[in-house]
Amino acid sequence: MLNAHTTKSRNSEAERAKVSWVDLLNPTSDEISHVETEFGVEVPSRESLQEIESSSRLRAEGQVLYVSMPLSIEAADFAPVPLGFILSPQLLVTVRFSEVHAFAQVEARIEAGPHMGSAAVFCALMGVMVDSSADKLEKLSSDLAAVSARAFRPQASPRHDDKRISRGLRDCLNAIGIAGDDLSRIRESILGLQRIIGFILKMADWLSPEEKTRLSTAQQDLISLIDFEAHLSGKTQFLLDAILGFINTEQNEIFKVLTIGSVVGIPPTLIASMYGMNFHNMPELSWRWGYPYGLALIALSTLLPILWFKRRGWW
Repeated sequence: MLNAHTTKSRNSEAERAKVSWVDLLNPTSDEISHVETEFGVEVPSRESLQEIESSSRLRAEGQVLYVSMPLSIEAADFAPVPLGFILSPQLLVTVRFSEVHAFAQVEARIEAGPHMGSAAVFCALMGVMVDSSADKLEKLSSDLAAVSARAFRPQASPRHDDKRISRGLRDCLNAIGIAGDDLSRIRESILGLQRIIGFILKMADWLSPEEKTRLSTAQQDLISLIDFEAHLSGKTQFLLDAILGFINTEQNEIFKVLTIGSVVGIPPTLIASMYGMNFHNMPELSWRWGYPYGLALIALSTLLPILWFKRRGWW
């Protein structure tokens, strides 16, 4: 899909509106050919946008700058979606293969105030994408805080409800895994934005002072976001280690109960086996109280280990 956004000079009402931004969403070969013929730029393919080398993602041909980044923030699957920009003093061409919330916001701004050139549109896109990354990091921070409170300060589930505890730990582990995956995607996009903005500031000497200031501010915001993402990644790793430790503790409790049960069952089993031997000359066979005596001995051999384990605090 091809969307062309126009702008008009403020100095001349009679001047014909010019295209300042061409947005290509999942472009077809005909749309790519039309843009290349109409505006004289080379539209990169999806395969070239997915290259990870810096020379492929950041290059300049005169005043035309070609930059790209992985759009991992809004990817629908595990593979990052590439996002490409072609920026010149007269035109901005964006090539994307996924819906991006930032683009809709900038389109609304252009409709409200059409006096935006290619560089101004690019600065607006960068600012909104940086804000979107910040919002996603703030949400992940809240999610991790909720997981932390649930893991370290449980208020509802009683300790004897093993099924509820196991389910809660499993849910916490799943939430931590999702947060860690989202953090890695956001970090990849933030680093891509940082490289793009730094390259544009260095190579686009035709930017106005206001546009340079806006990009520099966005660059500073990205530095703080990277530090915040590193903090969240450390917190995610800490929570992951803690949850795995809780799971190991629960498993050790189960094994402890099984071990105590097996140890408690050994003495009565030994006694029952001994008196279960059918030898002719066993004196207990002729006792009148032999059967109650055997039962009492089995019960005593069961209770004594249990009392000993309780006294030691093992059960």
